[in-house]
Amino acid sequence: MAMTSTSSATSEPAVNEAAALSTAACVFRSLGDPTRLVILRHLALGEHRVVDLTQHLGLAQSTVSGHLACLRDCGLVASRPQGRASMWSLAAAPELLDVLAAAERLLAVTGDAVALCPTYGEAAHR
Repeated sequence: MAMTSTSSATSEPAVNEAAALSTAACVFRSLGDPTRLVILRHLALGEHRVVDLTQHLGLAQSTVSGHLACLRDCGLVASRPQGRASMWSLAAAPELLDVLAAAERLLAVTGDAVALCPTYGEAAHR
């Protein structure tokens, strides 16, 4: 995903920066829910069935299924049939794990600033 425009002197077409940034924002929104993040962390350990995730996370099956559908629609997870169940896994594991690791490094640098942010912090979502 290119998020910068190219010069007209090059042979590459100009990138619509607003569209590229909008798509990038969609990726971050898909990662913006704590339940989806914990599901991704579990899937980073290997394939899981919905029933496994509900037991591990203590969440309702409908909640887990809804979040998995969101993550699937965003291209972040995939499923394959196994008998009557589906096995869920990360679709682009190396890239997704790189993004999550980068987020952890950013949080280590910024500390509690994002949690205290009046627009996006924890108090804003109560």
